[in-house]
Parts: sequence; C-alpha cells; structure tokens
Amino acid sequence: MEIFADFHIHIGRTESGRPVKITGSKSLTLQNILKEAALVKGMNMIGIIDCHVPEVISELEGLVSDGTVVALEDGGLQFENLTLIPGCEIELYDKNCKGPVHVLVYLPNISKMKHFTNWLSARMKNITLSSQRIYEDAKTLQEKAKELGGLFIPAHIFTPFKSLYGKGVSKSLTEIFHPSLIDAVELGLSSDTQMADQIQELNRYPFLTNSDAHSVGKIAREYQKLELHASTYKEFKMALRNEGGRKILANYGLDPRLGKYHRTSCASCFSVIEPESANVCPACGETTLVKGVFDRLEELADSSGRQRERPPYFHQVPLEFIPGLGPKTLQKLLDHFGTEMAILHYVSERDLAEVVPKKIAETIGKARNGELKLRTGGAGKYGKVD
Repeated sequence: MEIFADFHIHIGRTESGRPVKITGSKSLTLQNILKEAALVKGMNMIGIIDCHVPEVISELEGLVSDGTVVALEDGGLQFENLTLIPGCEIELYDKNCKGPVHVLVYLPNISKMKHFTNWLSARMKNITLSSQRIYEDAKTLQEKAKELGGLFIPAHIFTPFKSLYGKGVSKSLTEIFHPSLIDAVELGLSSDTQMADQIQELNRYPFLTNSDAHSVGKIAREYQKLELHASTYKEFKMALRNEGGRKILANYGLDPRLGKYHRTSCASCFSVIEPESANVCPACGETTLVKGVFDRLEELADSSGRQRERPPYFHQVPLEFIPGLGPKTLQKLLDHFGTEMAILHYVSERDLAEVVPKKIAETIGKARNGELKLRTGGAGKYGKVD
C-alpha cells in the first residue's frame, strides 16, 4: 500500500489550553491535528513530535480509552485512516556541540513514551514544553532511544539555527553522534535531495521531508510517499531500512527557493547577499546577515553528487502558496475533491477548472510540473511564487 506521511508536527496547546510549542498556533491541538491531517490534508501517517509532554500523554490515553484512537499491536495509534507515530523533538548541546542541535526521537507506543518522558524529566528543566534542551550527551540519548526500540533522526539538518550543519555547529555528524545509531536525516524546508547529496557522509542515510508544522494549515507542506504493507510503526521502521519491499517511494518538498533560509540574506531588508559581499548588505548597509543553506552547503560539499539510488524528490508547491487561491476557493476545491493530496496528485487540471477559475487551475498545473517562477527566500522570510 502507498501512503502519504509527514513526521514533524508540533502541538501548540494542550486540551486545557496550556502551551506546548510556544510559537505554535493555539488551534494546533492534538485532536485538531488528527482531524486536519486525516480529513483535510489526506495524510495516512503522521509524527507528532511533542508526545513526551505529560498532558499530551494523558490526552492520548483518554482517546484510546474512549475508542477514538486505537493502539496498534505493531506500533502507532490509529485515528480513522491515519496512524500517529509518537515522537519527541529535543535540543542537544553536549560538550561536542558548538551550538544547539535539534533531533527527533520516535517510539512505538504510549508506554515507551511515558518511560522516555520519565528519563527526560531528570535531564530537562521543563518537560511540559516542546523542543527543550536536554542536559545529556548526544550518544547517551541515542543509546536510550535504541533501548526503547526507537528511531533517532537529526532534524532540519541544514537550517542556520539549531541544526547539525547550521551556522558553524559541525562539519561532520561524527563530531556529535554515533553514525550507526542514526536511522535517517530530515532535510528541512530550504534544501532537497540533490543539495544534501553533496555531503558524502549522508550517503548511508535515507532522507525525510517533513513540514515542521506550527499551525494546522502547515501540515503536509512537505511529506513523503511510502510503500508499506500496513500503516504501523514497525512498517515505517522497515521502510527506512528498505526491508522486504517497504521503502520511501518519493519525497515531496518545497522548492528550496521557497524555504525561508535558502540563500544568505540580510535580516533587515531580506536582500539576497552574494558571497563576495558577505559581510555587509549592499542594499541597506546592515551587517546582520543570515547564512543560507545553499551557501552553507557550498562550504561543506565534499562529494560530486549522488552515491546511492534514492527516491525522486518532487518540488511541491503547497496550495497556500498558489497566487489567488484563498481560503474560500480552497474550501470549494476540498468540498469537491476531498483532500489536499487528491487535489495535488490525482485531480486533472481540466476537472480543477470546472470548480475554480481557469487561471488558478493552470497555476496548480504549472506547480505540479515545476514551471512556476519563484522568488528566493532567506533570513527567515519565505520565498514566494511570482
């Protein structure tokens, strides 16, 4: 079976209204995520990476107790046609780090997550919030994840802030991690497979493309298609290992130019900065510059290109980026065709044009074919479709 999956979704607030991801939307609650991902986006599997929070664990237990969610024998929690993989994002800053690094840990069930929460509580100041710093070295964290049957994945590995290769943190993952205890790496919104394949040490790992959603609308702005025999944690784990016919079939992510950290840019006026003027913005004279992923990879590249067979990477333009496609028009499309995945992948341009203006249908078609003109993002500002 082919499924669509997004493994990096935050929780903004708990059921009682307490903040989890402080920068997340107040409407980004556990139950809203499940409904949006399953019924609007058309996802079949998601990873919620704030499941370590005790109140979130209690919510999950309540949903299992009342039958809304079913705990699967092979791992994962089923809601409608959607499987939730419990996860946790953690900020590392051990003695080998030159800066904070975010990592993702996924576990098969609520029981293992409760154990992990208790372990984290002795090493973390505030277990109730998302992406908190752990006072423990990276390899010990990796070993604990493996002890619990978990998956360990460095997050958004090229973004300038809080990532493995960002802003001079590391030139090699071996400075921080045990290479054999990494299951995959997450690319982030400002890079793609072709860019990441410039780093030879990443050759051994599968690539994931996830949304890092801080609001329900951002769910599935990046995702992957997997080939599984069932929608479970065990099958996801097998897909990462390319075992028994389970595999990643394709990655769907933003064209890196749409990411908010693609090129080195001025944080004041957002002008793209070329390397020869990297110390000062020629447009406004400011010196507060943010190094882009493209330019960081120019420094790190040690490979001429792809060293292993990888699934195709499709530059996906989310519907929210389509000019003229506002909430009412999008809702009209959803009412006719069901989910965003159906609109993006399966509905013909001709059928789209029967529901929305022809120009919008044509733009969606161009987005599918990589024919849109894009304006490059940087310094925290997303790129846009011209």
